[in-house]
Amino acid sequence: MSAPLVMLSLAHVAVVLAMPILMVGIVNRTKSWWAGRRGPKLAQSLWDLLRLLRKQPVTSSVATPLFLAGAWVVLVASLLAALIAPVFGAFAPLQFGHDFILLAYTLGLARIFMMLSAMDVGSSFEGMGAAREASFTAFIEPALFLLVGTAALATGQTSLAAAIGQWQNTAAFAWLVVPAVLVLFVLLQAEAARVPVDDPLTHLELTMIHEVMVLDHSGPELAAMQYAAAVKMNLYAGLVAALLNPFDAHAQPLAAIAASIGLMAVVAVAVGCVESLVARLRMRHVPRYLMLASALAALGLGAAGWISGAA
Repeated sequence: MSAPLVMLSLAHVAVVLAMPILMVGIVNRTKSWWAGRRGPKLAQSLWDLLRLLRKQPVTSSVATPLFLAGAWVVLVASLLAALIAPVFGAFAPLQFGHDFILLAYTLGLARIFMMLSAMDVGSSFEGMGAAREASFTAFIEPALFLLVGTAALATGQTSLAAAIGQWQNTAAFAWLVVPAVLVLFVLLQAEAARVPVDDPLTHLELTMIHEVMVLDHSGPELAAMQYAAAVKMNLYAGLVAALLNPFDAHAQPLAAIAASIGLMAVVAVAVGCVESLVARLRMRHVPRYLMLASALAALGLGAAGWISGAA
């Protein structure tokens, strides 16, 4: 493996592990700025996770080993998906043909174990959250596959990293870059349980989706769930950065790394601004919001096919 590839691989792993903490910190500081407060430190979520790791977990008397294993499966699956998703452009440590299928179903595996863990404790509230998560998933996955299909059609590549990284060199990119970023932003909000799809700070069980499924988690298991949510937010922010990165990761690795980190920070600021200025959607409006992302991705796929055919 060449030196640039080694550098990109190490940088990708470092971003996957450390950037979720910084992303959460930037989001919280942005929300505090809008509220006229100084806000927590950028690394505050790291100290919160370390505090949870030192706590003794409290487990329901009806829970099985599935409940304890679920949080760690969710975390490992999220980290595996983050190694498949590109950050710096046309590069990912785990890159092969049709790898986007493994990405989607790895995230699906994490979602399944989150729902199983929620239902394992026998709580009606957590079962309600699991049902909502299962129904909303039906609107998330089509948008992801349609968006990847758009990039693959425009570039002729079957690898997610190659398709996203080389999309800038096609005639369709100038027309479809804004819709693609919007679709990825909606997917980020849905996967990471952010406003307006969900609210990570809510305490009203009847309006919760993700948070209601982790009500019985505590200690290290709660830390794993919270970190996994941050990793998924980081994953989609990385896809946006890879899509917009103007540098070739193989020719200019340092510039590509710096540009992607900056773009991910911008995405975190955008998330904080949305959460400060927009209220959480009513539950019946969430499917419509997610369907808009799928419809936008479908229109992008049709436009990419038309432009490719015209060219």
